[in-house]
Amino acid sequence: MVRTDVPPQLTPPPRVEAPLRRRDRIALDLRAVRVLWQREVIRLGRSPLRIGMGLLTPLMFLLILGTGLSSAAGTTADGFKDFRTFLFPGVLLMAVQAPAMAVGTSIVWDRQAGFLRQMLVAPVRRGALLVGIALGGATTGAAYGALVLAVAGVAGIRYDLRLVLVLVELAVTALTFTAVAVCCAVCIKRIESFQVVVSLSMMPLLFLSGAMFPAGGLPGWLGGAVLANPLTYAVDAIRRTLPGGGPDLEGRASGPQWWGWTPPVALELGLIVLMALTALAVAAHRFSRTG
Repeated sequence: MVRTDVPPQLTPPPRVEAPLRRRDRIALDLRAVRVLWQREVIRLGRSPLRIGMGLLTPLMFLLILGTGLSSAAGTTADGFKDFRTFLFPGVLLMAVQAPAMAVGTSIVWDRQAGFLRQMLVAPVRRGALLVGIALGGATTGAAYGALVLAVAGVAGIRYDLRLVLVLVELAVTALTFTAVAVCCAVCIKRIESFQVVVSLSMMPLLFLSGAMFPAGGLPGWLGGAVLANPLTYAVDAIRRTLPGGGPDLEGRASGPQWWGWTPPVALELGLIVLMALTALAVAAHRFSRTG
């Protein structure tokens, strides 16, 4: 006989979480940006050996390569000083490049270690994750650039307030480097492939940026490659902002020429920012499809 006076066991309905409001979602995105930016800054502070190794290569280019090329050219002491001044923007670019590219390497390592998947389940937009990582890389690169700027007197650069503008330009350039590295890291899943692609792409771009020789007046395809290289405009903007760093060794304009017209520094920086935004947009689109 079945008892009918016992009430049935009721199971509570499943809990449905209310969707996040727009203000709350923006707050979560900003918090994610801050956390990932802080993560890169902490990495920088805890790696003094990494800082020293990152500064070693650009300083060797400035002191050893500059000395060797000046001696081979048979220049005077003043000419040697001018050549180091001309070479200094390229040295700054090298100092900014290495830590920014290391951010892309960390993304590939995070994917292999499983940390990236943990970030993907967070209730934040994936584009915010990329922005935080990119800003952290830009801050790291700007810190390296500031350390190299501290020895600007060795290259015959005067210490004045224009160096603050140079530091801002270095931060923008570091953001571009980081955005490109993030874009490559999102598309490439193997650390070996990522390192090969970055090495084969960044070194030619650096040498074809006018950092080692004047960008204007080059013959044939070499001149076209230099003008098409976005890093050319970063080097030229930094060189024209540095105190006394505008002309080349013979006193001529060393920047890129568009049919006899020299683009202003603001336009050159705009091209660098456009490159960074394009790389971040491509990375965000690809990252949004990552499982």
